[in-house]
Amino acid sequence: MTIDLPTIWAFIIAFAVFAYVVMDGFDLGLGLLFPFFKSHHDRDVIMNSVAPVWDGNETWLVLGGGGLMAAFPLAYAVLMPALYTPVIAMLLGLIFRGVAFEFRWRARREGNFWDVAFAAGSLLAALAQGVALGAILQGVTVSGRAYGGGWWDWLTPFTILTGVALVVGYALLGATWLIMKSEGSLLDRCYQLAQRFAVATIAGMAVVSAWTPFLAHDYYRHWFAWPQVLFTAQVPLLVAIASVGFFFALRHRRSYWPFLIALALFALGLIGLGISLYPYVVPRSITIWDAAAPTQSLVFMLVGAAIMVPIILAYTGYAYWVFRGKTADEGYH
Repeated sequence: MTIDLPTIWAFIIAFAVFAYVVMDGFDLGLGLLFPFFKSHHDRDVIMNSVAPVWDGNETWLVLGGGGLMAAFPLAYAVLMPALYTPVIAMLLGLIFRGVAFEFRWRARREGNFWDVAFAAGSLLAALAQGVALGAILQGVTVSGRAYGGGWWDWLTPFTILTGVALVVGYALLGATWLIMKSEGSLLDRCYQLAQRFAVATIAGMAVVSAWTPFLAHDYYRHWFAWPQVLFTAQVPLLVAIASVGFFFALRHRRSYWPFLIALALFALGLIGLGISLYPYVVPRSITIWDAAAPTQSLVFMLVGAAIMVPIILAYTGYAYWVFRGKTADEGYH
């Protein structure tokens, strides 16, 4: 039996992307929520809730980006020039929020400046990620084996929509994370924000999902051709069920279920993305088999991934387990 290594690597990269969204998504969401909390004490608690683990969350971004470059070098060579602007903006946002995370504790006189930098960096990074996703979905111009489009091809109404949708989605993850980690008036405020951002997130998912099949005939066929429509129809159905469960959990003030269901919504969104794109890594131009590295390289990297990914998962799980529970004023600072 022949092992389809490109497909295996496509799933590994998809897993890395989802792990990044899960872990750094709520981290970015906390920065997005900063403007809704004016109290310096509340902001301290927000940052302390993620202080022990925030810098490890970007590990999955490195794995996803590095895996794409190593496993699908042709796709990396085509997509990166198409996405230079949003990728650079994302990195600048991550740098700003990383510096602000440390400096705000040591420069109390300039605390407001670093709070703004943290919130602005989070917004820039989240918006850039959503725009980049939208740019990939709408397709890039390929000339031969290189990017053939212009500098601003990534900027369209659809990419702005996906950027805003991801921003509100990350804010939802941040609010539900704080529901697990906060108490008192901060907790009450988080329940209110979670409800508002849930409505915005579900609306954003609905609009993006309704728009995507009409970007290209391949997308439309993947979703509505018979008989796979029997499978694809389950995705919006599950989104509807998860949405009802989310608001039920909020109404009954559950602590953990809102966050878990919000993650389920993101997982369903990733499944929908996979339905639209597969088997293309550069939509409608380059398949995963066209872009794959030589078999020997894929096998060599797969051995390394089989060793390192479980280690990273075990360490990450242990870190979150050690710092479980509610957060007060304490932190590693």
